[in-house]
Amino acid sequence: MAAHSIVLIPGDGIGPEVTSATREVLESAGFKPDWVVVPAGADAIEHHGYNDVLPDVTVEAIRKHKIALKGPVTTPVGKGFKSVNVQLRQKLHLYAAVRPVRSIDGIKTRYDGGRHGHHPRKYGRALHGY
Repeated sequence: MAAHSIVLIPGDGIGPEVTSATREVLESAGFKPDWVVVPAGADAIEHHGYNDVLPDVTVEAIRKHKIALKGPVTTPVGKGFKSVNVQLRQKLHLYAAVRPVRSIDGIKTRYDGGRHGHHPRKYGRALHGY
């Protein structure tokens, strides 16, 4: 049994290819979690028989495991669905997109110098609940 379990939403379109490559990179680096695969997007409706692009089983898995990796997903246009991303933000009360980032010394970027006493090379975006 792995020390970590991660909800994996492969998505559709290029999503499965992207998430497969991501898994391969993580596992090649020695990180081998238990993947809990759940559907979302048009794939949830077309191939899994759900009536929404974000099935309850997917939201429940994210709540249980507290972490998810989501590939690109399609929301059917003109069919009355909210996008998966909007539903995730609303159902999980996600409010910000802050990703930790860092720059490499010696590599000049347009962010060198910072403003207002902040060092912008140390701030980024990711989703956090409250």
